[in-house]
Amino acid sequence: MVRAPRLTESASAVFAVLAQAGTATRPQLASLARLSKPTVSSAVAELEGVHLAAHSGTSSGGTGRSAAVYRLGPAAGAVLAVDLGPALTRVRGCALDGSLLAEATGPREDAADVVRDALSALPADAPLRTIVVAVGDVTPPQRMRPATAKAGPLFDAVAVALPPGVPVHLENNVNCAALAELHEGAARGRHTFGYLRIGVGIGLGIVVGGQVLAGANGAAGELARLPYPWDDDLEPRHEALEEYIGACSLLRRAAEAWPDTGGSCPRTAEQLFALAGKGSATARAVVDRHAVDVGRLAAAVTAVLDPGLLVLGGSTGAFPQLLPGVRAELERLSWPTEVVSSQVGDLGTVVGAARLAVARGVQTVTEAARTKD
Repeated sequence: MVRAPRLTESASAVFAVLAQAGTATRPQLASLARLSKPTVSSAVAELEGVHLAAHSGTSSGGTGRSAAVYRLGPAAGAVLAVDLGPALTRVRGCALDGSLLAEATGPREDAADVVRDALSALPADAPLRTIVVAVGDVTPPQRMRPATAKAGPLFDAVAVALPPGVPVHLENNVNCAALAELHEGAARGRHTFGYLRIGVGIGLGIVVGGQVLAGANGAAGELARLPYPWDDDLEPRHEALEEYIGACSLLRRAAEAWPDTGGSCPRTAEQLFALAGKGSATARAVVDRHAVDVGRLAAAVTAVLDPGLLVLGGSTGAFPQLLPGVRAELERLSWPTEVVSSQVGDLGTVVGAARLAVARGVQTVTEAARTKD
């Protein structure tokens, strides 16, 4: 890992706002960083000297004067985001201003090769600052490890392909997707909402005040742990609710209900929802029942959080056909709550993981050992 150079506090502040802005003039940087123009000029010169900032052209103002425009320099580096999904591995490499530099997708069993493909597409002169790996497990706060560490089978799939010495952060995949919805999806402009993922598994990303709520153990939103079934004569089983609502059980119910004269039974959720859309009565009944079940889960979430907005995502949850049934059941059982479908879809987890990686990458530069101005 290439360590960030020692910076003054003002240079660190200017670097952070330049990373967020993408490009900016010195007057713009002074306004964003709330620093004087002479201090910003000195900070920009310092950043240029260590190639953390670079001249990017000129901008003409209303008075006819032109001002130099700056962007991040080649030494700012890059970050990597890895989504270890249940079927696919998605990887994105980004600059510290968030711009996309590389991406790759492939089967989960080929995760190491997918990571190598993305790494090879990054600029050779861009030091890798940090890596975020999105996983389906609970990720306790501050869970970080070097790329050479042993981290269990879930992480071992990609560890062999990661460059040594680069900080690796494990993040919950549903929380990453919630961040993507907040910044680029259905929850833009909303600072409090819940992202309810229904797919092979179930999970909840909780955003309060624009921040993802992780919980004391990193387990906030682990809906699979809700007691189910809750009945006088039945004993709750470990993760039984996830088993009931998950995609596998949905397809099993479809198979059990499918008539002998109804043609081929759907093998995927996509096929089931497509048949429902084409008018299959059996498929429609299965989908409607699924919507009621998701609506009841949404009512439980609403009773605890009162989020105001629920975004439905996941391999089954994102289908708009669920919305009427979910909304009706939620309205029957709880107070008014807006329910919408995900807008970022399958890319949500890697998009959110990339945002976290960029934020951590900027942090590695700005929090390097500083000197006083």
